[in-house]
Amino acid sequence: MNVIVYAIPVFVVMMAAEFAVGLATGRNVYRLNDAVGSLTAGILSQVSGVFMLALSLGIYVLIYNRFAPFRPPSDDWRVLVGALVAYDFFYYWNHRIDHEVGLFWAAHVVHHQSDRFNLSTALRQPSTGVFLGWIFYLPMAVAGVPPVVFVGVGLIDLLYQFWIHTELVGRLGRFDRVFASPSNHRVHHGINDRYLDKNYGGIFILWDRLFGTFELEVEAPVFGVRGGLATFDPIGANLSYYATMADLCRRATDWRDKLRVWVAPPGWVPANLRPTAPPPPFELTAVRPYDPPARPTASILALAALAAMIGATTAFLAVAPGLPLGAGLAVFAALAASLWAMGALLDGRIAILEALFVFAGALTSASYALGWPTVEWVAKPAALVLLIASFVPRPGPAAVKRLVLAALGASLAGDVLLMAPSLFAPGLVAFLIAQALYILALSRGAGFWPSRTALAAVLALAALALAVIWPSVGAALRAPIAAYVAMLGLMVAQAAGRASVLRAGASVLVAVGAGFFMVSDLTLALATFHASAWPVDQATLPTYYLAQGLIAFFILPRGSSDD
Repeated sequence: MNVIVYAIPVFVVMMAAEFAVGLATGRNVYRLNDAVGSLTAGILSQVSGVFMLALSLGIYVLIYNRFAPFRPPSDDWRVLVGALVAYDFFYYWNHRIDHEVGLFWAAHVVHHQSDRFNLSTALRQPSTGVFLGWIFYLPMAVAGVPPVVFVGVGLIDLLYQFWIHTELVGRLGRFDRVFASPSNHRVHHGINDRYLDKNYGGIFILWDRLFGTFELEVEAPVFGVRGGLATFDPIGANLSYYATMADLCRRATDWRDKLRVWVAPPGWVPANLRPTAPPPPFELTAVRPYDPPARPTASILALAALAAMIGATTAFLAVAPGLPLGAGLAVFAALAASLWAMGALLDGRIAILEALFVFAGALTSASYALGWPTVEWVAKPAALVLLIASFVPRPGPAAVKRLVLAALGASLAGDVLLMAPSLFAPGLVAFLIAQALYILALSRGAGFWPSRTALAAVLALAALALAVIWPSVGAALRAPIAAYVAMLGLMVAQAAGRASVLRAGASVLVAVGAGFFMVSDLTLALATFHASAWPVDQATLPTYYLAQGLIAFFILPRGSSDD
């Protein structure tokens, strides 16, 4: 039983109540785009946690089974209370190291990125913290705390911290001296100089008083992270500080600094990158929230998508333990893509029709994974129709636009034809035409196959893939399949060569999209013509929509999302 499934409705009701109280008292602490950014990060954390739980809990159980000298009963209340206190003690040190070591901060920073402080912030959780967080709790396994008790007290510790993320509850007197409270936790989220790296306790604030990290709330906190985060995309939020550390590591000249980047405190920079003059003091008055303008229709769509995602996530968490791994990963990918689109829409990086394309493609992929053919048959053509509609108003060279629109139209025809097994050959021909049109579009400004190395490498790979499935292909299909594989290889080689000529980020993304086209078709071919122990068919649709999206999104210059 996943307790979070039952907690989600409570979270929603409490956030709605906080919002209503804030409006009634003239202290609204919510902003739509910020709340969506926080909640999508929380949703991503929960759906990825379905696959991560085996790591953290599996290691705990392994240590418990091998090294626990004695094992107290799990139904003894004294074991539960002792384990809760012990868990919160180790949580304090986990939380403190999260703030003091770069590699740990890279995961934890997600929780601090919101510039608002409300109950939605409590749900803004990282998706990568599980990779290292389990280390701190192994003493409990060695001490013999039963796994079921460990999981139980962990949930209690986590759920307790939900209510302390609010500005609407003031100081609580003596309670604040012993327990983590809204006042104490506002200090923890503040970026004021006096509040940095303070008040780590999860349930008990006594640990901070004992270890010298307690700070009383004496001035209004300013929330967020220094430097800010200019996105509502939960995937980008999770990767942001990892990218920062990777960049510092790349640019460091001393090999010791290349290693130190990962364990140094957040904000540390290698010696060769430090400014000669001391940095100016941090100015709270200079902090500005990230609040890009968005059309009302974009905000309404993001809010509707959030409601749908909360329902879909609740259902996924309930049924995920019974899903085959391949289907579960496909649904996870669909949810993650939808969360990305919501954030990118609010950032102004994609248009409404582009977001709807991502939603439709995600729904198609999830429907196939879950065995919902009726939904798939409706959503599949809708996805390409939306992508075509989003591409029509894009600025750019008219010849390229016509070719890409024709390629997308041929792809739409191929999608519809391939839904009927008896029309496999006509569907293949439609996609062959689409690849030829893409080659013509990609040749504009770069010439045909400007990189002979890419051409040779891609065609060799295509020939290898064809050799794998060839024995299982019927005689009537061998010629069209060979022609299609050759045309696909030529398209991928054209995109790769174009990227080598243009040397621009957009052209590289188009080449990546072309590569995913090959991956998608390879998985389809393996599923159709080659017996495989792996559920490769589950990857066909996600990689197909990723391919079409990357090509259509980036083959032309990108303008405003409102275009």
